[in-house]
Amino acid sequence: MTAHSAARAARQKRQQQIVDHVLAKGDASVAELTELTGVSVMTVHRDIAELADRGILRKYHGGVSAQPSTVFESSSDFRLHAHTGEKEALARTALEFVAPGMSLMLDDSTTALAFAKLLPQVGPLTVVTNYRLITEELRHVEDVRLIAIGGEYSRTHDSWIGLSALEMIKSFSVDLTVVSTSAITGTMTYHQEQEIVALKRAMRESGSVSMLLMDHSKVGRSALHRLDPVQAFDHVVLSGPVEDDLVAELRKLTDVRVVPT
Repeated sequence: MTAHSAARAARQKRQQQIVDHVLAKGDASVAELTELTGVSVMTVHRDIAELADRGILRKYHGGVSAQPSTVFESSSDFRLHAHTGEKEALARTALEFVAPGMSLMLDDSTTALAFAKLLPQVGPLTVVTNYRLITEELRHVEDVRLIAIGGEYSRTHDSWIGLSALEMIKSFSVDLTVVSTSAITGTMTYHQEQEIVALKRAMRESGSVSMLLMDHSKVGRSALHRLDPVQAFDHVVLSGPVEDDLVAELRKLTDVRVVPT
């Protein structure tokens, strides 16, 4: 192995160590990561900058975070390990709306991934998605006709986005769209990124019926960009606990189901 190859391997190993640590904790300081890796503060700063450029982590003054905020979405890797039990409960409820022969469109949320894992139980289906992990989950299932939405690959979301993805989404008309997003209040849904807002909105519009799945951490919050009014969705499925007053407000606008976990 050359000196250059050895240095690159060491950098990759160190950055993976940083990512694993931050994903497990949610955030970490530069001092903490310096002690963890045993390298200089400047080296840690360079690693953080590279990981942030790749969309894996989000840097702030003095540290780095994997957690979402009103402005930044968390990476797919972080979301995969958050509220997994709630997402599975939401997925089981969503499955009640699916019948053999239907066409479905799923977004790049980890909640939709939990739903996708249950689809082989139903029978022949057509599934359209831009999420790489859903395509990996379903590509060997013989009863599922799988259509992948292409575009620019986003490492943060582990999915395909951009103008070409948006145009492809608009070309479909499916029986059911299943999506999640970053935040919901009593009247409005939100996401941190305007490009993702456009994709999710197009997905909802492509479905004869649309369903929004939200774990409790997203309920009663807002984010930078408005996605759609609550009444734009035919069904909203929430995992508890959710305040009774908020549920009552939502039920004035659409069908709402609260799933105990």
